[in-house]
Amino acid sequence: MEDFNEELEKLLNDLEDVNGKKELSEYLKYLKYQKNYSDYTIINYGDDIKEYLLFLHEKNINLYKITYEEIRLYQINLNDKKDINSTISRKISALRGFYKYLENEHKMENNPFSLINLPKKDKKLPRFFYYNELEELFNTPKLNTATGQRDRLILEMLYATGVRVSELVNIKVSDIGDHTIKILGKGNKERIVRYGDYCEEILNMYLGDGHYKLNSSSEYLFLNNRGGQLTDRGVRFILDKIIEKTTIEKKISPHMLRHSFATHLLNEGCDILTVQELLGHESLSATAIYTHVTNDRLKEVYFKTHPRAKKK
Repeated sequence: MEDFNEELEKLLNDLEDVNGKKELSEYLKYLKYQKNYSDYTIINYGDDIKEYLLFLHEKNINLYKITYEEIRLYQINLNDKKDINSTISRKISALRGFYKYLENEHKMENNPFSLINLPKKDKKLPRFFYYNELEELFNTPKLNTATGQRDRLILEMLYATGVRVSELVNIKVSDIGDHTIKILGKGNKERIVRYGDYCEEILNMYLGDGHYKLNSSSEYLFLNNRGGQLTDRGVRFILDKIIEKTTIEKKISPHMLRHSFATHLLNEGCDILTVQELLGHESLSATAIYTHVTNDRLKEVYFKTHPRAKKK
């Protein structure tokens, strides 16, 4: 909680004397305490809305009386900054949510952003790790230290379960069962994920040694060096440090391990509905993007292995 308040304060410091600062603060606290959004998501939304408020301040546009034409002017400004379509879509979506909140709080009569069409998203396939790259990642943390055991477990659990980083850092020791973990996902929806023998081995080592040394009394599974609950940002920092020690020339993120989880399941023959359930996706369309990756793999395997795929 302290980390969130510090990040919020830093964000709001740039909005001194800017109209909408108080409303933004209230909205981000609403996302945190009412909607249960992750700190990482909230701060990203805050950055997007802060950029918009600074634009309004510069152009002397009223936050509550903005017109469709003035919103279009803001979109043109984003295009001039060479923001890609997916980034623009994210920023407009953040503002839609912000204005919907203002509308629900009776601070304005309607949401002008509901009239704005989002640009078509750039078609971008999810990035994932190959099996040999994962092996190198897993073998990088040193298991003779408490933090090394924790870091190895972070990698194993992200890949074994496909959970989001916001779900990972909120796992409590009491949520763990026999090869199962109870996860509190988006919208406070619970689901059960599973993990295998490799993850279990490291989990037992960490619970019997590393977790005890970091803070045996903590209810949370993943702890920082001071024994407190590890944050989203803390996990990303740890992963950055791990990949720096490898020969892998890729940027790493928790979501890349989630992508790898889904892609490898489909490559090995798992049906897409099961993958959807394991990922916690509400819509099948969110899971379907992984079929583009696996289709390329199937095509490659087909032409290599089918006896009559190619003439000798």
